[in-house]
Amino acid sequence: MRLTYITALTIIAVDQISKLVVVHMMGLATRGSIDVVPPYLNFRMAWNEGVNFGLFANSAEVMRWLLVVVALAISLWVWAWIRRTGHSALARISAGLLIGGAVGNVIDRLAYGAVADFLNMSCCGYDNPFSFNLADVAIFAGALGLVAFGGQKTP
Repeated sequence: MRLTYITALTIIAVDQISKLVVVHMMGLATRGSIDVVPPYLNFRMAWNEGVNFGLFANSAEVMRWLLVVVALAISLWVWAWIRRTGHSALARISAGLLIGGAVGNVIDRLAYGAVADFLNMSCCGYDNPFSFNLADVAIFAGALGLVAFGGQKTP
């Protein structure tokens, strides 16, 4: 459990620090966009009131609280599941990634009413209109890791 806990806390800290630096200290919230290494990496401010890519953002206040509850419920379920003995280190790290990312986005919803998305990547003639954040990356990697390593047991 220690590995899951440390991974989750690290992801929460890195996610929130990145948002503090980019959105607030670099002024992305007011500037709207900052080209970093165009077109490969840009900062594009997007306040996501829905799910991924702004899906279900119509009833923002209802969705805000529903998504907070769902994210916390999934995090608690993953935490309870990974506590069972015998999970591999990769499964415990994956659980920590997913939990840390989910809690990072919950913090945003509680603090701002929406998730602060700012990473935008495009390549090879494709202009990506969507932004995401480090918590989203952790959630995706954690979910993939749980699928790949969740059935592995420690010897």
